[in-house]
Amino acid sequence: MHRRRFIANVVAAAGPFAGAACAAAQGGVRPAPAPAYGRLKPVADLRDGKVRLHLPDGFRYRSFSAAGEKFSDGTTVPGRHDGMAAFAGPKDSTILVRNHEVNGPVGAFGDESAAYDPAAGGGTSTLHVTRHGEVIRSGPSLNGTMMNCSGGPMPWRAWVSCEETVNGPDVGDDASGGDNSRLTRGHGYLFEVPVDRAASARPIRSAGRFPHESAAFDPSTGALYLTEDNFSFPSGFYRYLPPKHPVQAGRLLDGGRLQMLAVKGRARADLSRGQPAGASYATAWVDIDDPDPAFTGRPSNEEAVQAVGRQGRAGGAAIFARLEGAVFHQGVVYFVSTQGGATAPGDTPPPGFGEGRGQVWAYETWSGRLRLVYESPRSSALDLPDNVTVSRRGTLVLCEDGDGDNYLRGLTRTGQIFDFCRLQPIPDDPGAEFAGSTFGPGGHTLYVNVQAKRGRSFAIWGPWERGLF
Repeated sequence: MHRRRFIANVVAAAGPFAGAACAAAQGGVRPAPAPAYGRLKPVADLRDGKVRLHLPDGFRYRSFSAAGEKFSDGTTVPGRHDGMAAFAGPKDSTILVRNHEVNGPVGAFGDESAAYDPAAGGGTSTLHVTRHGEVIRSGPSLNGTMMNCSGGPMPWRAWVSCEETVNGPDVGDDASGGDNSRLTRGHGYLFEVPVDRAASARPIRSAGRFPHESAAFDPSTGALYLTEDNFSFPSGFYRYLPPKHPVQAGRLLDGGRLQMLAVKGRARADLSRGQPAGASYATAWVDIDDPDPAFTGRPSNEEAVQAVGRQGRAGGAAIFARLEGAVFHQGVVYFVSTQGGATAPGDTPPPGFGEGRGQVWAYETWSGRLRLVYESPRSSALDLPDNVTVSRRGTLVLCEDGDGDNYLRGLTRTGQIFDFCRLQPIPDDPGAEFAGSTFGPGGHTLYVNVQAKRGRSFAIWGPWERGLF
């Protein structure tokens, strides 16, 4: 259970993560063990007494809003809980906006008349909860979308939800076997979800039609940084430049410019592979001329899903392996490459594009510098990181999505990794994983989802001051 408590084999560091970490990767003096929270032990869910999480001493949790239960309006909670953000509510409460990564033409949840595509079963739900995970009110807030994986919180009190697909009636079926001809609209877009009301269900088409994963907003420039999780093919790191600063506009406007990151002097630099210690790159941006391609002749899903990324790579954009979580913190966008890196001796490459067990990158928005923060040396150290958030102290929280035990793990400002929470294995559901970690207002509660056959959300609280969250 505790095989990975104090792994500090860091490949490179950047920004607030600079320091002694690099020395360890280069064979120098190893930094002191990360000040973690202590030994993990099974803890009973305050909801019903069942053990679902393993946590350090002093931490407690409650699960809520499981798939198949009812929202406040009587409609059914969909499954596949994924990305999520927390916003301040009245009287120390929290408002959560949560994605549901449902694929296929299974029909919209909630009010079908409000759906973007009545045939699609994904979207978002909004939940008003206490700091201890007690639901005050809940309901659908965006429906009729598909494969809503992650996204990002916006300072004008909105969540940008990302569709991780290009399914639609105009493209061939994806590998899941769903019948795309039953869909009524194209998918693969960003959708804005206000905290205080239902979404308009209008896609931001200029931000691209590709398998979006996460969105991280830079308030100084108004740029929205986007990750792509193209499972079987190369992925890219993008930015969307809206026609007006969203804080001034009060929302994210369509009609802007989409660009893709490139490494200066290295066309199509392959950053999906193992990187040298201290890896750091000067970057540039490549314009995407046709961010919302009109497909004719119903191309295969494999062709359609690469249509936007290929434009960027034709202009020299860099190659990554499955970019997933992203978060903005103090002028830096931290983003995760789930399968980036080299295959370690004894490990086998995971399925899909990329042969490693995970990288964490940092893009400095003020300098345009891209740096590698951490590269997993082996699956026993870090196994396929996914969603990411940041604590008030600047420590990253990584949601693991590996083949065995899955953890919430901390990555400190000095580049050290530690385990904070282990998911109790779920019988007959080996694919269950953590997703959507987000700290509530004031940092009292860490909210997180478990995506499973019967997914649910969790509120975790305790003596945060003991460690570096």
